[in-house]
Amino acid sequence: MAKASEAGEPVELEVGDRTIRLSSPDRVYFAERGETKRELAEYYLAVGDGIVRALRDRPCMLHRFPTGVSGKKVHQKRIPAGAPDWLETVEIWFPRFGRTADELCVTELGSVIWAVQMSTVEFHPWNSRRLDPECPDEWRIDLDPMPDCPFSRIQRVAHVVEEVLDELGIRGFPKTSGGRGLHIYVRIEPEWGFPQVRSAALAFAREVERRAPADVTTTWWRKDRDPAAVFVDFNQNTRDHTMASAYSVRGNPRATVSAPIDWAEIDDVAPDDFTIATMPARFAEIGDLHREIDDVAHRLDTLLEWAERDAVTIDDVDADGVVDLDS
Repeated sequence: MAKASEAGEPVELEVGDRTIRLSSPDRVYFAERGETKRELAEYYLAVGDGIVRALRDRPCMLHRFPTGVSGKKVHQKRIPAGAPDWLETVEIWFPRFGRTADELCVTELGSVIWAVQMSTVEFHPWNSRRLDPECPDEWRIDLDPMPDCPFSRIQRVAHVVEEVLDELGIRGFPKTSGGRGLHIYVRIEPEWGFPQVRSAALAFAREVERRAPADVTTTWWRKDRDPAAVFVDFNQNTRDHTMASAYSVRGNPRATVSAPIDWAEIDDVAPDDFTIATMPARFAEIGDLHREIDDVAHRLDTLLEWAERDAVTIDDVDADGVVDLDS
C-alpha cells in the first residue's frame, strides 16, 4: 500500500519486498475517464498475479506515455541507465541494427510497478522466454478486424478458431485485445524457431479461412483485403513482433485492458467492457482465467504438416514495425 503524501507529491508503494517511489501520482493519464498514474499503478497491483504470469521471463518492450496517453508514445526496448540493480533483464541481439539491447524481463510485481513509474502503460512481451529467446513457447492467434469489420464477425470467427483447436487437441486461451480484436494464446513446446512457428500459424490461419471464407482473410497486403473481413494475423509470430499482454492496459483515453475471457463469454463481451476501473473487481471475483496456461505445452507437428501440404512459405513477407533501440 502507499504511504500518505500531499497532493501531487511522490508516493512510495510497498510491493512485496520492494519500495517503489511513484512520482507525479496525480498526473491524469486517461483524459476521457480521468484516471491518474497512481490509479494505473493500483490497477496493476490489483491484477498482480495475472500480469506477472503473462510477462514472466519474457523480453518485454515498454510503451511509455510520459505525459499521459494523449501525448507522445515512446517505444522502449533498452532498459535505461540507473534502473535498480534487482531488475531482471535479458540481452537481445538485433541483426538489423547490428547491436544488442538489454530488455526488461518481469520476474516479480515490483518490476511492473517500476515500469509504471517510468510512465509505462502497455507491456508488449515476446512470445519466447529469456532462457532461449530464439525458440518461442507461445503461439499467438490474432483476430484483427479490418476497418469495416463488426465485432460480431470477430466473435463468429473466434468460434471457428475454437473448433479447429479442439480438433487438434489444443487448448487456447482467449483474451480481448483491448481494442477491436481478440487474441488466442497457445503454449507450445519451445522446439521450433520463429520461421517454423510463423509457418504453422499461417497454415492454421488458412484452415480457418477455408472454413469461414466469407469472414476471414489471410491476404498479406492490407490494400488487397476485404475491408470488412477478419485478418488472422499470422505475422504476429515473427521474431521481435510483440502484442499487448494479458492484463496490459492499452494506451487509449478509455483505459481499456487486454482481458482474459472464457470461451463461453465470447458472444457476450464488448470491446470496452474491460477497463482499469472494471477489471480489479472481476479479477478479485474470478481470478486469472489464464492461470492454467502453463500447465500443458502443445506440439506443432500437425500444423507443420499442413504447412508442407499447402506449400506454405512466408519468407518473402517483410516484417514491419522497426523501432529505434535507443528509445
